[in-house]
Amino acid sequence: MDIRQLQYLAALAREKHFTRAAAACNITQPTLSGRIRQLEQELGVPLLERSQRFVGLTSEGERVLKWAHRILDDWQSLQSELQQIKGKKGELVGRLVLGVIPSALPKASLLTRAMNAAHPSVDFTILSHSSEEIIRALNDFSIDAGITYLDNEPVEGLMQAELYRESYSLFVAEGHELAGRPSVTWFEAAQQPLCLLTPNMQNRRIIDRAFAAAKVRPTARLETNSIMNLLASVRSMGLCSIMPDYLRNALGALEGVIAIPLSEPVVSHKVGLVAVDREPLSPLVSALLKSVSEALGT
Repeated sequence: MDIRQLQYLAALAREKHFTRAAAACNITQPTLSGRIRQLEQELGVPLLERSQRFVGLTSEGERVLKWAHRILDDWQSLQSELQQIKGKKGELVGRLVLGVIPSALPKASLLTRAMNAAHPSVDFTILSHSSEEIIRALNDFSIDAGITYLDNEPVEGLMQAELYRESYSLFVAEGHELAGRPSVTWFEAAQQPLCLLTPNMQNRRIIDRAFAAAKVRPTARLETNSIMNLLASVRSMGLCSIMPDYLRNALGALEGVIAIPLSEPVVSHKVGLVAVDREPLSPLVSALLKSVSEALGT
């Protein structure tokens, strides 16, 4: 068994397609299939459900994949540390994979910008994940760190660093009857035709609890897992949406859209960086945690 076999298995599990997985690994499809078959023979267990196309992993394959992610994470950490030792003036080299809740995606650039300023040879992959997906991905080592809520639903056992506090506004189209208001209650917001994130998103669960506190239970006209789709729906469909207040400025001037702060109740939650607390800590993750203060300007 070697590292490349584990990389090929992880790529196939991620891409769920032999040809795409082979392309991602810069090898031919027969080479990928042959190396995974070789891994099966060496381990003495079937890893794949056999078919003309990728169907899925066997139960043994799922267990091997978890170990593969852990081994590959350790391998990447080792490579990063050696690169830092061998590199020019200890330069940090590698790629960080971050899982980010949809409502925080525009804020992720603050962290990557600070990291890039300190370590220009580090690259990034940013994935949109629900908070639950982030926890799962951290546990199976398929991401290096996550940006999620810190004080709403449990994130025990993880290293944490606060990035910002999230508060909420009602986003409406210009010309809407509420557009000139200094604030709107959650009860009033519930009377509007709403588009919201899908119920599997923690942001949506926060919003639903705020509505429950206001003793109202609206029905969303449109649900999506994309903040950009929410903004587009406010502009083009005349719907209203509840999103983080910072979005009024994060994407530049929101032409045709007005954000009105929500009250009764006032809701606020911490959002920050989370990573697995382990020894030794990956040099990339260690540097990322240090970049939080730079991202905040502190």
